[in-house]
Amino acid sequence: MTAAAGTVRTLVLWDVDHTLIETRGVGRAIYDRAFPEATGIPLTNLAKIAGRTELDIMAESLRINGLKPTDALVKRLADTLTEHYEQARHELATVGRALPAAHTTLERFDADATVHQAILTGNLRDVARVKLEVFDLAGYLDFDSSAFGEDHADRAHLVHIARQRAENRTGIRFAAEDVVLIGDTPNDVKAALTAGVRIIGVTTGKASAEVLRDAGATQVVSSLANLVL
Repeated sequence: MTAAAGTVRTLVLWDVDHTLIETRGVGRAIYDRAFPEATGIPLTNLAKIAGRTELDIMAESLRINGLKPTDALVKRLADTLTEHYEQARHELATVGRALPAAHTTLERFDADATVHQAILTGNLRDVARVKLEVFDLAGYLDFDSSAFGEDHADRAHLVHIARQRAENRTGIRFAAEDVVLIGDTPNDVKAALTAGVRIIGVTTGKASAEVLRDAGATQVVSSLANLVL
């Protein structure tokens, strides 16, 4: 089914870390605890994280610590990470934070019947769920229209997965120009451009407006409060 003539239908795909929330070091601490439990050796080196999928991060982290990233070992590490995030809810709530205007922006879009909000994140589904529940953001986002770090190693492919899930979920066909990815890294920009959808870069992470524009973002904002679809 397509959207009714004259009706705007927009699928918003939200990145999580440094776009909606910050763990402020809790994520790294959890990796430090989970990795030796899953593998039997300490985490000496952690792969670069920003803008990557968890499948990619786990596989490289295993390799650079001298381990072969077999499917079984990757799954064990993923399961252990998820367990540790569940156990760290209070720690995350105390140390981390929802970014300024995250609640009000999600609430504003939620009140707009023409907008459908979902998630496009490199996080594992259950890790994303914990992070968003801890900061009372999960209720604004449709997890069944989303794509997560265990769905595919390539971030651009996650856009296609989320778009298909959202169409199946809503019965609405979203044209490429009706899909907006919101993220804070050049990899978010690259994923959106590769998938042919719109991108709004936010400078709430480490990437500056100049870096995001150089990556190809045509719209960049400094605060979620300034977001206009």
